[in-house]
Parts: sequence; C-alpha cells; structure tokens
Amino acid sequence: MLSKYTGRLFIVAAPSGGGKTSLVNRLIQDMPSIELSVSHTTRKARPTEKDTKDYFFVNQRDFEAMIAAQDFIEYAKVFNNYYGTSKKQIAERLAKGIDVVLDIDWQGAQQIRRIYPDAVSIFLLPPSLTELRERLHNRQQDNNEIIEQRMQQSQHELEHYQEFDYLIVNQDFNVALTQLKAIVTAERLKKDIQIVKQSKLLSFLLANR
Repeated sequence: MLSKYTGRLFIVAAPSGGGKTSLVNRLIQDMPSIELSVSHTTRKARPTEKDTKDYFFVNQRDFEAMIAAQDFIEYAKVFNNYYGTSKKQIAERLAKGIDVVLDIDWQGAQQIRRIYPDAVSIFLLPPSLTELRERLHNRQQDNNEIIEQRMQQSQHELEHYQEFDYLIVNQDFNVALTQLKAIVTAERLKKDIQIVKQSKLLSFLLANR
C-alpha cells in the first residue's frame, strides 16, 4: 500500500483533427490538481501557439541531443517532425501528488504504458471520417495534400483503439468534456487511492471499533 499519494497519469490520444488538444486544455482549466505535460517538438509553431505553453519548440539537433541523453520518456517522428515527453517533467509532478495528462499519439501511449503500466489511457474517436476531414479543412493549417496524408494516417491510428482503457466519441464538445472529466473523477475515487488520501479520516472513523 502506498504511504503517500502520488499523482495519476492520464493519456489522451486521437487521430489528427480529433480534438484532443481542445478537450485537454478545458479539462485542466476546469479541474483542480491536474496539469498538462508540455511536449518538445521540432515542428514550427503555429500562429496561436506559444513556446513553453503549447510546446517546447526546439531544433532537430537539440532534440536528437536529448534523445542521446535519454531525457525522453517517449518520443516519435510524425510527418517528419519529432515529438517527445521529458522524463523530469512527469516524475516531478507525480511525486508532488499532481495528476498529469499527456496529449500524445498512439505510439507515445505505447511507450508511456511500458514505463507507467498504471497510466489511464483514453482514445477519442471522430463521429465519422467525413467529419474528421471537415475539421482538418476548418483548421486552415494544411494544404489539401497534407490533409489527405493526415486522413490516411488517421485511419492507421484508429486501428489502435483497442489498446486504450476508455473510448470517447468526440461529436459534441461539451458531452465529450463531461465524459473526460467523469473518467478522471472515477479514477481518483478508486479505493487504493482513497485509502491513501483519506487515511486520517479512516483512522478516526474506525478508532472506536
């Protein structure tokens, strides 16, 4: 039994355009004691993105130096750009009892689960491929060729849904957000966690048996 509460690790994955970033951002805004793990990437920042908030934007040489130093808990190359999660960022928060949510792809999720087998994994499904393509067009971030590449990649990613603990169909944002919050709440209420967090209360309640 744990003598001190450590944070839970939540993995949220989805195909490109699946809406995971928006949902994760609202989750950490609305719920206490849960923080986003900010990934490193070699891709260029989009107009609305900020360094250290959305990603740590680094060049390929620096990223590969971090790989060589084994600084990443997971990393992958997607569409010719590296993405990775630093070990230090995860471990420090969990040790403080802070829950951490990772916004990553299925490849990263596989690597994370090998190191943190108790991580809670959630996969977001689009309501249809037509809707997914429309969302990619509406983002206005990629040309048609890239969008078609992403659609092909998305169907490959969707094949990995069975590897995850929970599935959410992201058709309506508010419904999907409510379901995501429910998963986090349910995991926090599991007996092994509550025994640690409520140890003083349990001792008091059972003192006069």
